[in-house]
Amino acid sequence: MPIHAKISSIFIYLQAPPAMLRINELKLPLNHTDEDLTAAIVEKLAIEAEQLVSFSVFKRSYDARQKNSILLIYQLDVVVDAALEASVLAKQPKQGLVRISPDTAYYPVAKAATDFPSADQQRPIVIGFGPCGILAALLLAQMGLKPIVLERGQDVRQRTKDTWGLWRNGKLNTESNVQYGEGGAGTFSDGKLYSQVKDKRHLGRKVLSEFVIAGAPEEIMYVSKPHIGTFKLVTMVENMRAEITRLGGEIRFDQKVETIHRETSEDANNNGQGQVTGVTLKNGETLHSRHIVLAIGHSARDTFQMLLDQGVYIEPKPFSIGFRIEHPQSVIDQARFGINAGNEILGAADYKLVHHCKNDRSVYSFCMCPGGTVVAATSEEGCVVTNGMSQYSRNERNANAAIVVGIEPERDYPQHILAGIDLQRALEKKAYELGGKDYSAPAQLVGDFLKDTASTELASVEPSYKPGISLGNLSDALPDFAIEAIREAIPAFNKKIKGFAMDDAILTGVETRTSSPICIKRDKDFQNLNTRGLYPAGEGAGYAGGILSAGIDGIKVAEALALDLLNIKAD
Repeated sequence: MPIHAKISSIFIYLQAPPAMLRINELKLPLNHTDEDLTAAIVEKLAIEAEQLVSFSVFKRSYDARQKNSILLIYQLDVVVDAALEASVLAKQPKQGLVRISPDTAYYPVAKAATDFPSADQQRPIVIGFGPCGILAALLLAQMGLKPIVLERGQDVRQRTKDTWGLWRNGKLNTESNVQYGEGGAGTFSDGKLYSQVKDKRHLGRKVLSEFVIAGAPEEIMYVSKPHIGTFKLVTMVENMRAEITRLGGEIRFDQKVETIHRETSEDANNNGQGQVTGVTLKNGETLHSRHIVLAIGHSARDTFQMLLDQGVYIEPKPFSIGFRIEHPQSVIDQARFGINAGNEILGAADYKLVHHCKNDRSVYSFCMCPGGTVVAATSEEGCVVTNGMSQYSRNERNANAAIVVGIEPERDYPQHILAGIDLQRALEKKAYELGGKDYSAPAQLVGDFLKDTASTELASVEPSYKPGISLGNLSDALPDFAIEAIREAIPAFNKKIKGFAMDDAILTGVETRTSSPICIKRDKDFQNLNTRGLYPAGEGAGYAGGILSAGIDGIKVAEALALDLLNIKAD
């Protein structure tokens, strides 16, 4: 049986279930055959070929440190005859790479009664329908809690039209754009589905499995750096919305939350502790609930202000600022994969770079999009913001990534809790001016940037940003310390990725929405530190950094909310 057939196969056993073993870090050359993999399994387990019942690929990654001799690294779930399990394990070193396969299934923590809500219960509210809000709403719906979802933007189809209105015609819809609307900011991105969060309960598998059910490619379950891309994300989002609705949930678009109602006790010892009681929408409607998931995303600046005004505890947090950089994808492929560039399994090459600068700043690559495009991502009039996006195929001519500098509240914006937003907005307005005040973005060739010389014409790299770019000098687009740091980092990155500092590469400004500038702090029970019933979640609250981690956080918050609403004591 071919490898890929084994990956998606479902084994049905009429007798007692056979033993399942997990093999970790089984390494084979990039261009190995199916037979090579089978032989390697048999050798690793020290069994006869006929004793191998079946196997499936749990994870496949690659080691490209030797670019002309790339290795594939497998995690495999292997089925052997049940009578062999003990003897196979006994042959392995105690700290070896063969173990019993862990249980990665998801088990719901609660289930509401069929008549939910009863007279003394209220349906939970989910504010925001990005990756975090979608998974939170889906889990709540699966537990029978019939959530009400409030999304300030439009459904994903209308939102796509509105977004293209900015990209093609320079017309911004401030409530329906790259940041606001069904699917969240992740919909217009590379669709990366990996993160570095600790995930002992395998909640990431739950997220990915729901995505596959909704139409994502099955390969996201096993490749080391799965991605989906915008076109596939659109259909997925629609299917997940339909499932939430089928389970009793309600999803409302164009429903901006103007006020979250928060009651405080008159008890002198209360120390400002409050309880959410509901929300008022922009249309004047009030909805009552004592359990609200706040999954508003990292760009909901007006909502951040409203929460602060209502007394919700918020802290400023670090984020990063910088530019988008574009190279020919072929340059990155050659630098990373050498003679293996273009290999179907490897796909378009990515990179991850970090440099610690002499001025005590750190510069790093962020949201790298192989074979993608740079897109306009503002949500406010008179501002220019860049982001990266790609389709599932990743076959556009350029690679792009953010090259950003880390900044900190105490050091760079100590004025007040929301001062990070003020800094973001000032840089975005400056970029708007430098671009010509028509949502074009300021840009500069890398060679000119390093020499501090204004660019006047393009070279071999064609910029992908729409509505368009305005060439000039980016020195004034960011604070001096950031410009200094990036000028030092690019030549350093060239030592790791040959061609990174090529003169013809393009820098496009500005990248400011790397993460939320605030953290809506929560306790161990996932409720806000001083507001019971309010469950801050995802990127906007400062608890996630991408589609997968946001989805995982949505699950955790939904579980915590369900346990509290149904008065179930957690294990």
